[in-house]
Amino acid sequence: MAIHDTAIIHPAAIVEDGAVVGADCEIGPFAVVGPEVVLGDNCVLKSHAVVAGWTTIGDKTTIYPFASVGHAPQDLKFAGERTKLEIGSQNRIREGVTLNPGTLGGGNLTKIGNNNLLMVNAHIGHDCILGDNIVVANGVSLGGHVIVEDNVVLGGHSAIHQFCRIGTGAMLAGFAAVAEDVIPFGMAHGNRADLTGLNLVGLKRSGYDKSDINSLRAAFKDVFHQDTGTLQNRLTQALADYPESGLVAQMVAFAQSDTSRGLCTPKGR
Repeated sequence: MAIHDTAIIHPAAIVEDGAVVGADCEIGPFAVVGPEVVLGDNCVLKSHAVVAGWTTIGDKTTIYPFASVGHAPQDLKFAGERTKLEIGSQNRIREGVTLNPGTLGGGNLTKIGNNNLLMVNAHIGHDCILGDNIVVANGVSLGGHVIVEDNVVLGGHSAIHQFCRIGTGAMLAGFAAVAEDVIPFGMAHGNRADLTGLNLVGLKRSGYDKSDINSLRAAFKDVFHQDTGTLQNRLTQALADYPESGLVAQMVAFAQSDTSRGLCTPKGR
């Protein structure tokens, strides 16, 4: 056990032998830190937070009461193999959140990036990969092997099917049930979720050039609201029609990459 001498640990907390606790960490009453856990500097575990398993947590991450971080994945194939949960820096993991490590069949790793807000009772399943600056609202559920790219907003109680991808800057409405990949800066809602447009507010807040946003809007219309040719042909044509647009290139690359789930499209398309 390596506990930095500036760490503050409540006498009612349990920090098991082997755990590493960084400088200026605070561990509250009845919190539990397992023997293979590594906490970076300035982490805070509120009362009754539990961190178990082979779990690493970056600096300045706060975990709130009754969050369960690093316990065995909810996968019937899991046989106790040693797999990892890796959490970056400056994350806020609110009350009742569950975060599971990876599985042997999924690359042995669940990974959470930096500066994410995981709100009350959210569940991040095994082998998920999350980027940075993501908002996961109350009650969101991610099945195993889900990929969520940077700057995404997942609305309250939305659910994402195993192996789906959510592209950069996308937004899901509350209670959306997503069974297919959502393009970068796409907006989706419903059960099962349809693609309803572009997250224009997110694009503007991200500082993209107005001409690039306009190109993406035009390409989105060409690809998803035209009936000529196949979807893949329209994607290829959009790349040719808007060669200077990085946003169009990003959308096309995402939509044309390999996936087992298909692509979320507008209703009736």
